[in-house]
Amino acid sequence: MAYKITDACVACGTCQSECPADAISEGDIYVINPEVCVDCGTCADVCPTGAIIQE
Repeated sequence: MAYKITDACVACGTCQSECPADAISEGDIYVINPEVCVDCGTCADVCPTGAIIQE
């Protein structure tokens, strides 16, 4: 089950730099590619706003 970035994202980039699978891309808010996500939860652990949830 992949993770998802919600509207609470402030586009700080912390999650992208910590993702070991390079599954996160930049946009208005960041987006996780579920095809690449390895469900490790690192992004959710480092998100300062709690914007990343398990889908």
